[in-house]
Amino acid sequence: MIDLYTAPTPNGHKASCTLEELGLTYDTHVVDISSGDQHAPEFRALNPNGRIPVIVDRDAADFVVFESGAIMLYLAEKTGSLLPADARGRSRVVQWLMFQMSGIGPMMGQANVFYRYFPEKIQPAIDRYQHEARRLFEVLDTRLGESEWLADDYSIADIANWCWVRTYKWSGVSRDGLENLDRWLGVLNQRPGLQRGVAVPFAIESLIEDEQAAAEFASRARNSLQR
Repeated sequence: MIDLYTAPTPNGHKASCTLEELGLTYDTHVVDISSGDQHAPEFRALNPNGRIPVIVDRDAADFVVFESGAIMLYLAEKTGSLLPADARGRSRVVQWLMFQMSGIGPMMGQANVFYRYFPEKIQPAIDRYQHEARRLFEVLDTRLGESEWLADDYSIADIANWCWVRTYKWSGVSRDGLENLDRWLGVLNQRPGLQRGVAVPFAIESLIEDEQAAAEFASRARNSLQR
């Protein structure tokens, strides 16, 4: 049994989608980041950085893993799935996982901050992060024109990048003309495990067409940034 401490964010979804795709049994604990739950002493005891997600593997002497990419690697290695056993295959997956961790996630995250959350619209900052996220989308598109998946087979690298790329509208990033990326997104969007994973810890309806709901969500997110 695994305990998952999470919130409905792309990084949180990386953990829940991996658990679902691997068919692992887990209990979900909601961390309300807008209220500052991530800074509570009991949560900081699990992750000193005060960020979700975190897992506790009860079958491994309550072993704690924080950082979403580290969680994905741990679960893949634990089960022997979604990560090749050979060194070269494993490296390909890890490279594209790190691509998401160092590029896609931070750039889209900062696009969210300046485009959605800050009340002051600093256009050069918005442009910077949206343009860089678009450039990274083009890198994915090129790779997906060469291969069905980011590595040789479907892996945690696909899950990690998908959890962020699927939120492109919220970040204000265009995917126009990226046919390979569109094909890949369409396939992953239909996977039952991923559909279940992005409904953890609870489902969030699209905010793009609901201005009031979007504003309320942005306000809560802005509060969490200031904690």
